[in-house]
Amino acid sequence: MAATTTVTVPHLGGIRAGYWLSSPDGKTPDPSKPTCVLINSMCTTVSLYRDQFANKQLTHGMNLLAIEPLGHGATSCHPAEHFTYWDSAIMALQVMDKLGIDKAFALGTSQGGWVAVRMALLAPERIRGLMLLGTSIDYESSVSRTKACWDPTPIIAPFIQTWSTPTSPNPEDFLIDEVWCGMVSTLGFGLNVTTETIEFWKQTLRDVYKGDEGRKKVRMATMNLLQRDGLGLRVRDVKCPVYWLQGTEDTVYSKEYAQEQSKLFISSVEVKFSVVEGGAHYLNVTTPMEVAEALLELVSKYKQ
Repeated sequence: MAATTTVTVPHLGGIRAGYWLSSPDGKTPDPSKPTCVLINSMCTTVSLYRDQFANKQLTHGMNLLAIEPLGHGATSCHPAEHFTYWDSAIMALQVMDKLGIDKAFALGTSQGGWVAVRMALLAPERIRGLMLLGTSIDYESSVSRTKACWDPTPIIAPFIQTWSTPTSPNPEDFLIDEVWCGMVSTLGFGLNVTTETIEFWKQTLRDVYKGDEGRKKVRMATMNLLQRDGLGLRVRDVKCPVYWLQGTEDTVYSKEYAQEQSKLFISSVEVKFSVVEGGAHYLNVTTPMEVAEALLELVSKYKQ
């Protein structure tokens, strides 16, 4: 399911941002605790972080604030229809403003990593540390594809073409494609994904991406993926610590290329790269204990 709590921030003329906060009332962070912002992966929602919100050790030690980026979940933007990952990063920082959070750690799964890094570049004084899960700081370049990483264009471009035209005769009849729903699950959760997980995310995608607004959201979300800018030259300006976890069963980005890219954070106070055995692309779901241990280590070490 998508976030049930939203807040309005000013970027792009007004964004209603969906979020999930681990405080008792779901709206007021505990000022005595550090905060970690979590940004979800492609075509998922804050529900991607159910295991983290259920982990008492994590919620005891920090506020968890999951924010749905533009094109995802309950987040919507009017009147603007076009946006980038930079816009999602600005939006997330403005959500922090609205909730009275001055500084935070930022965790991102897959595309969430692209947003988290952009947050650190835009507001270096506010991001205490980065945790990157199953991600890449490159775009899907020719170099990336030679490093055993995926080539999404042949897969995604036909969907974008279909989604570029309103459903006829009634635009509100749009429903997300069954094939797309299945692909999101299998690419992200790996070969051992359960039927229950597949059905949960199929229903979530059907709920989020329906009607003409849903068509526009998923179209722009996927266009962002295909036409984003790489961060290889920019990340040398990131000074906060970076903990990067990559799974051995990730079929989207290879652990070898991820480790190579982690070395580009040359100004970070610490860069720790870890390979997670058995972890698929969405590491926080397939190997939640390893992610929790790493996040607790990062936050406890750099919360002051």
